Amino acid sequence: MRSSRMPFCTAISMLNLIYNEKIRAVFFQVLTFSLVAWGVFYLYTNTNENMTARDMKTGFDFLWITAGFDTDFHMIDYKAGDTYGRVYLVAILNSLLVACLGIIGTTALGFFVGILRLSSNWLVAKVAAAYVEILRNTPLLLQIIYWYLLLLAFLPKPKKSFDVFYLDIFFLNNRGFYGPSAFFDSGSGLVAAGIVIAIIAVVVLFRHARKVQNSTGRVIPKYSWGLGIIVVVPVVAYFIAGQPIGWEVPILKGFNLRGGWRVPPAFITLVIALSVYHSAYMAESVRAGILSVNKGQTEAALSIGLTRGLALRLVIIPQALRAIVPTMISHWMNVVKNSSLAVAIGYSEITALFMQTSLNQSGYAIEIVALTMLFYGSVSLTISAFLNVYNKSVQLVER
Repeated sequence: MRSSRMPFCTAISMLNLIYNEKIRAVFFQVLTFSLVAWGVFYLYTNTNENMTARDMKTGFDFLWITAGFDTDFHMIDYKAGDTYGRVYLVAILNSLLVACLGIIGTTALGFFVGILRLSSNWLVAKVAAAYVEILRNTPLLLQIIYWYLLLLAFLPKPKKSFDVFYLDIFFLNNRGFYGPSAFFDSGSGLVAAGIVIAIIAVVVLFRHARKVQNSTGRVIPKYSWGLGIIVVVPVVAYFIAGQPIGWEVPILKGFNLRGGWRVPPAFITLVIALSVYHSAYMAESVRAGILSVNKGQTEAALSIGLTRGLALRLVIIPQALRAIVPTMISHWMNVVKNSSLAVAIGYSEITALFMQTSLNQSGYAIEIVALTMLFYGSVSLTISAFLNVYNKSVQLVER
């Protein structure tokens, strides 16, 4: 009798183990980890065997090998003969520059168009809607090529450069945008200190203005005051230090402008295309965020004497950010990742300069692709972490 009960009890115990949620969770985690580890091991060994059979070099030592090519745009000193590690750094800085400007343009233009979508003016609202629909339904690569050809077609030759701002220091032509470059003498540290002091003063001003507004409702003109501080303090420090910063202005010599700094047409094209294209998506996020705020908030703001502009800026937008910021994360990351399409017009960002030119010359395909993926992954995770922290700061806190 006892012997017949033992198998039955064993079966019941096994069923209890199978249906135990904690045990099943641990089992599937171990199984998943084992499969992933086996897949990584298989890919590594298989790749290593194939590369050994083809006598292909591996490792990251190539970063200290000299690269025998130059680039038309670099933010730090670079010349043909520098190492591939230097090329990687140049490519990262070029990509970050165009991505940062694209993010700024996307956010500013997206908020502007999104607000216009809700305008009471029928024509303005329809024009904004057409802007969004046309740009969202055409490929980004096509828009990049369109802007590039448009710039090359309408920009003049260097001898007939546009004098931007009519100051004889900024010029625009079919070879790029030119501006003055600075050189520093002794005493420049005082100017740098003035800039730091101005930034700290503006931060303090903005915090004080927020406290005053929250406690009394009085609005301090912090933007105009802040702009004045940012301009006046460094200028005063500049003259006190004896004008230690000089400027090298671009000058026409022969068939081109010499001196100063230059950004190529491909850079201008990419910033415009990324900003315009992604602003269409950003505009819809802004519109949806504003519509998510109860209409009673607008009516209450107008009833206490606020203008529509102040009601939008002080009441509606701060509440709408709770719905806008989560989608803003993906928009910003898409700007960074889509900057890789610059390879189509020859801008020296990381995909074109490092993953294409460097890979073709050095042959270290896996390492170069891995470093490129590391860059995009790191930037995307940084953006996500930053905006997630900001998103928590604007969410409602339950009491």
